[in-house]
Amino acid sequence: MTTQRLPVHPVYSNSGQPGLPTVPTERPAGGWFTRRHRQRMVRADLLTVIAWASVAAAVALWLADGGAASISSPAGAFTAAGIVAGLAGMDLVLLMLLLAARIPYIDRTIGHDRALEFHRKLGKPSLYLLLAHGVLLATGYGLSEGLDPLSESVALWVQVPDMWLAFVSMALFIAVVATSLVAVRRRFPYEFWYVVHLLTYVAVGTSLPHQFSVGGLFAEGTWQRWYWLAVCIATGAALAYFRVLQPLVATSRHQLTVSRVEVVAPGVVNISMTGHRLHRLAGSGGRLFIWRFLAPGMWWHPHPFSLSAEPAVSGPDGAGTLRITVRNLGSGSAQLVRLRKGTRVAVEGPYGLFSTEARVRNKVVMIGAGIGITPLRALLETTPFAPGEASVLLRGHTGQELYLSNEILELCRARGVRLFHLPGPRSRGRSGWLPQEAVSGGYDLRAFVPEVADSDVYVCGPVGWADSVIVDARDAGVPEDQIHHERFDW
Repeated sequence: MTTQRLPVHPVYSNSGQPGLPTVPTERPAGGWFTRRHRQRMVRADLLTVIAWASVAAAVALWLADGGAASISSPAGAFTAAGIVAGLAGMDLVLLMLLLAARIPYIDRTIGHDRALEFHRKLGKPSLYLLLAHGVLLATGYGLSEGLDPLSESVALWVQVPDMWLAFVSMALFIAVVATSLVAVRRRFPYEFWYVVHLLTYVAVGTSLPHQFSVGGLFAEGTWQRWYWLAVCIATGAALAYFRVLQPLVATSRHQLTVSRVEVVAPGVVNISMTGHRLHRLAGSGGRLFIWRFLAPGMWWHPHPFSLSAEPAVSGPDGAGTLRITVRNLGSGSAQLVRLRKGTRVAVEGPYGLFSTEARVRNKVVMIGAGIGITPLRALLETTPFAPGEASVLLRGHTGQELYLSNEILELCRARGVRLFHLPGPRSRGRSGWLPQEAVSGGYDLRAFVPEVADSDVYVCGPVGWADSVIVDARDAGVPEDQIHHERFDW
């Protein structure tokens, strides 16, 4: 092992015996990562086309059933515009549900965090379209009956079957979108927002009856009726299977129980679990799992954590152990320190693209801070590369915050990885993710990894810190598709 010294901290350049008996140390044949990345981009384009085509199909079917024929007067024009707004708005709502359904095809194409990002972005447009749907229809119906929109709305509520459910649905959609705003979410505990967000399913359920019972828009025998029945049933089935049935199956399959809770540092613990068929979770380093510890007062609380070590499989049925590392960052994670041995665990996942699935290049750089170091430890153990093709940078305010650093050092020695420890107070200027001493010495990401522009860069840590790393990586010439960062926003 050779050692280089910089003014900031020693740099460990490990050139010992490469290879671990259970880890792929040799990278795939040349171009393998690039080919798989291109395939993923094709899938992403296909998903985009399907999303836009679903909106177009909703409007096209309405036109095919003679919808445009009703535009013969101002009242008809308002009514037609309201129908189109409602069709497009409802289609966006169903797309939102599919994006949140954790469908593997979507998850492995764009990643869990991007799926949720698109889910959130569709919230306001869908609400605006549904509000326009109600206002335009009330205006159009009112014009035809000589009533103002408010009076027409009251008449619809009182006289039209199932219409009151549509008003309830609209109120629920408004509540869900309003509570999803960042400024509002921060004022309430996670549990409150989570329960309110579940009202999305109630809102969709209460919006459906009037679509099929009021008027002839979805009349029996029309293509529109069959299309919307199929879309709604498929969306409901996807939610039921991937959000409910599949997690139950995974929990039953693995039969996880807590075997040990070990203090790593103040406020940080390793939670080890034993279970069965753990070979099916192998190679998931860096990806997100959802854990529910089935203890009194804790069973309903989902905890999003990545593995901090590859599952150790020893039994003939895949029996073995796996581990997560948790930091006390709130009331939910604080309870985990008191977990008892034998507590049963429900599991969902893995989710996301913070894994080998996202690789584009042969070289790889892993940059982590605080508890964000722990997913990198598992990724370092599983992702393939040849000796000398990987670098790891660990950041913490103090050396004690470089969690699992001894384990990572041993992995780096075994696999021929350069390792940098970067403790110290954070700088305020450019390259603010580095310690002040490094920035004062003129160091940036390229100073530590000169070949970073030709590498995949994995970043895991606090949001503001990670954003600073990403800016530095872009300035160093790293293309966007080679930067991998998932916020694990739940």
